Amino acid sequence: MGCFYENGLEFSCKRCSACCGKTPGVVYLSRQDLSLLAEFHKTSEAEFISRYCRWVMYYGGIEVLALFEEKNHDCVLWNNGCSAYEARPVQCRTWPFWSWIVADKESWDDCAKNCPGMNQGKFWAKEFIDQEKTKYDENIPLSKEEWENSNIKSK
Repeated sequence: MGCFYENGLEFSCKRCSACCGKTPGVVYLSRQDLSLLAEFHKTSEAEFISRYCRWVMYYGGIEVLALFEEKNHDCVLWNNGCSAYEARPVQCRTWPFWSWIVADKESWDDCAKNCPGMNQGKFWAKEFIDQEKTKYDENIPLSKEEWENSNIKSK
């Protein structure tokens, strides 16, 4: 039996910000995400972390890097649109084709209740969805230990 999106899915972002705020969430940053965002903001990685990030507990009890979340739950980079859209993290780029969302129709439909762009708009083929899902799965958050070790070595 094939996956539920064997014949593709429809999705077009409506820029409603539901995935960028309004409800609690965590945007995890990989080493690659951090580098792209720091470069985009024309700052060092350390400065970007101090201005825009926090360390949060991740699966397995390790601390990992994440974007700061405002009190109203908006992403720190949200300003009536993503202020770093061209350099946005892989987690944001691959929405809504995350492995747990496309795992089955029930998960997809459950997420679609809060995302007006799902199930309408642009058609995405299974091959594209699988590529995005893989990017999401392979984008491992930067651990605090890895960050600290890399900074000790570079001094």
